[in-house]
Amino acid sequence: MEVINTIGRRKTAVARIYMKSGNGNISVNGKDYKDYFLTEVLQTIIHQPLALVGELGKFDIKANLDGGGVSGQAEALRLAIARALVEYNPEYRAVLKKEGYLTRDPRMVERKKYGRRKARRRFQFSKR
Repeated sequence: MEVINTIGRRKTAVARIYMKSGNGNISVNGKDYKDYFLTEVLQTIIHQPLALVGELGKFDIKANLDGGGVSGQAEALRLAIARALVEYNPEYRAVLKKEGYLTRDPRMVERKKYGRRKARRRFQFSKR
């Protein structure tokens, strides 16, 4: 199997991954994923698409993460892994799509507007 290269995004986080057949090593920015994502919840998020299709421990994944926070980065990595699995085997598409792992979450931070303190919050009004 050749190397599969995909990308995943969430908020301002970007995950670029390189997936090839191996024995389940996942490295993120040169570190083991358990050293990068310290909580069990974030580690589970990364495993979700692999566990769903029964391919856990069959691929080596090298990921480059940039931007956002750790939660957004974990979800961006999940999207990238799901896209790579579909590229590896198109039959996985229906299963992953049903769980929502192939959907790019479009929610972003709303921009600040002029004349306001934040995006929608106004400055404090003083009558006198």
